[in-house]
Amino acid sequence: MILVIGATGFLGSHVVRQVAASGETVRVLTRTTSDLRPIADVPVDHVVGELTDTELVRRAMAGCSAVVYCAVDTRAWLLDPAPLYATNVDALRAVLEVAADAGLEKFVYTSSMATIGRPAVGPATEDDPFDWADTATEYVLSRVAAEDMVLSRARAGAVPAVAMCVSNTYGSGDWAPTPHGAFVAGAALGRLRFTVRGFASEAVAVDDAAAALVSAIERGRPGERYIVSERFIDLAEVIDLAARTGGHRPPRPALPRPALYGLGAAGSALARLRRRPQKLTVSTVRLMHHMSPMSHAKAEHELDWHPRPVTDAVVDAARFWIDRVAARGSSRQPTAD
Repeated sequence: MILVIGATGFLGSHVVRQVAASGETVRVLTRTTSDLRPIADVPVDHVVGELTDTELVRRAMAGCSAVVYCAVDTRAWLLDPAPLYATNVDALRAVLEVAADAGLEKFVYTSSMATIGRPAVGPATEDDPFDWADTATEYVLSRVAAEDMVLSRARAGAVPAVAMCVSNTYGSGDWAPTPHGAFVAGAALGRLRFTVRGFASEAVAVDDAAAALVSAIERGRPGERYIVSERFIDLAEVIDLAARTGGHRPPRPALPRPALYGLGAAGSALARLRRRPQKLTVSTVRLMHHMSPMSHAKAEHELDWHPRPVTDAVVDAARFWIDRVAARGSSRQPTAD
């Protein structure tokens, strides 16, 4: 039996589906407030509660050979970072304490590409330590602290854990949507009024990312981290492809990086003035382009992982939103007598 924590999230739901499709029994641990739509049609053993409830987590982990941990708070725009650390570090610590006594064969932790360093030459690899704390957001710092905790426990022999450094994921089922998925939704539906220039980042199909996590259950080496990404892609290309998939002309005008930083500065100022979070801030704009190109060779060789072009996943994501809106519209149509 495999326990998936964070099972209703974009990536976690794909992990659930792939594990279930393999014939393995899946147990999921979700909160009472979790949106169950992403896994509503998948047979699972369901446990409901909080990650900080040690006894509940112990019961959820009982009888499981592996845990895939996908729970994360991605709200990089929060004014108060306390919730980020509460979820991304403190809750994880509580789960790791249970995992240390659970007799697991593997603990697969979903980390972030943001924990990878930025080399001066060539693509980044897993050997590049995080080196940009001076410009990182509290969200990024919480992910770095979490990954360090996981790997230190793995290298001490306490938990057989691996860290999967996942890049921006695209594909069907991005219900929320993710911040980068929002650009796809807007472009596919013809609602995005601008595109951008100068914003590129690593990206991967969400089902391929899930496949990497599932492969790591068997093949991942404890104490190691793996970059899970297919390519470095410009956001303008993503927007263009999503718009064309939806039958729309790519949006214009194209905002250059300084213009978007200007909007981010306005958002930051508004957040301070109103004391309410704004999604577009200087920090969130920086996250859109700050990481270096990366190599996924280690995952390819050690996990036997071979991702498809992420552009295919962008098309899937666009079609997901087109079909979702179409279904919503058809459900409102009167039925014939």
